[in-house]
Amino acid sequence: MKLISWNVNGIRAVANKNAFAWVDEVCPDILCLQEIKAEAEQIPTTLFAHSFTCKHVNSASKKGYSGTMSFSTLPFEKTDTAWHIDHTHEGRILEHHFGDVILFNVYFPNGQQNEERLGHKMKFYRDFLAHCQSLRAQGKGIIICGDVNTAHREIDLTHPKANEDTSGFLPSERAWIDSLLSHGYIDTFRHIHGEKTECYSWWSYRAGARARNVGWRIDYFFISKELEHRLKDAFILTHIEGSDHCPVGIDIEL
Repeated sequence: MKLISWNVNGIRAVANKNAFAWVDEVCPDILCLQEIKAEAEQIPTTLFAHSFTCKHVNSASKKGYSGTMSFSTLPFEKTDTAWHIDHTHEGRILEHHFGDVILFNVYFPNGQQNEERLGHKMKFYRDFLAHCQSLRAQGKGIIICGDVNTAHREIDLTHPKANEDTSGFLPSERAWIDSLLSHGYIDTFRHIHGEKTECYSWWSYRAGARARNVGWRIDYFFISKELEHRLKDAFILTHIEGSDHCPVGIDIEL
């Protein structure tokens, strides 16, 4: 099955650019979107022709902000919004259950606004990992996808030294990804592609950053160790435009 995640930075804006046309070519089995910035009734009904069995929307209480959306060709047994983690009602989590696997579509907070917001981001990180671990203890395999808003290692952004004091590459933020991996999760892209460099998923709109490939890899698919044998491929679709992020994905047996 092909699972794809994309921070669209405004689903209505992407739809207006006809930037979902690639979905009909790639035909993902599950498509997870972040930062939709829309309520369910505001989302265009004809984004693409590809047929999905179900769709779920978790909009932020603040209009035109944040939000997540998932499309799937297979029905989920249960979908939750994990409100106890996203207690500020920013629509940041969709938790999908099917069989022995739980898929998380997550738009993790950005910590650049101020210290308070950075603290909120770090608490969200900790609470989210604890929640995942409680589900693993019940025998569930975990898939986490979305915009994590942190580049993990120096090879995951173009200018690591210049961004050492910038939220998104702070030691505390990077340490959380270290912790995630130490708890038995796998960065699928690194698992497949090793130390491959200049592979990014986000570029600033400023100074022609995307054309020059001056970017950050902050969008991920993580899987718990129990699913490692099911993973077949991981990829970044850098050619797809319409947002300041590009889609990332995996092929996995489910």
